[in-house]
Amino acid sequence: MTSSKLDRRKKYTQSVLKDSLMKILKEKQMSSITVKEICERADINRSTFYSHYNDQFDLLDKVEDEIIEDMTGYLSQFNYKKEEDAIKMLEKLLEYFASKQEICQTLLNEKIDTTFQKKVMKFAKQFFIESWISDNNVDEDITEYLSIFVISGCIHMIRSWLNNRMDKSPKEMAQLINNLINKGLLGV
Repeated sequence: MTSSKLDRRKKYTQSVLKDSLMKILKEKQMSSITVKEICERADINRSTFYSHYNDQFDLLDKVEDEIIEDMTGYLSQFNYKKEEDAIKMLEKLLEYFASKQEICQTLLNEKIDTTFQKKVMKFAKQFFIESWISDNNVDEDITEYLSIFVISGCIHMIRSWLNNRMDKSPKEMAQLINNLINKGLLGV
């Protein structure tokens, strides 16, 4: 069998397993999901599952890491120091979230015990501090609070936007988020 055929099969299997996990996560907590349940939903046998992942938490971890990796790719294309780039970067990230709406909505759900929001916070905080705060003469002692304030607000706005069936375009949301970050309540 050719290598490309195996790669396609492998990608298909991983995709089906990820989709199955996301569907089950809409129904119950991660702590009560079993490998058997994921495999039944995916119509994949357990030995195949274990050839790809250690357990259900490893599968979830891979899904979360894939999204963080994609976000890193989007952010690396922009210079956050320029406001127009910041808006374009936010717009591209929101377009990405929209394209992965079901997965992102599930992973950002407050009722689900995933580590995704913590990973996003850590990733965004590092990016925020490196790209924005360091160039804006913000005291180090308030840097932590400022980054948490801005990033938490952004995550909650994105969650609300996804839950409201993306009632605004990514461009409108990017502009709104940017205005609130830079102008506060006067930005609306």
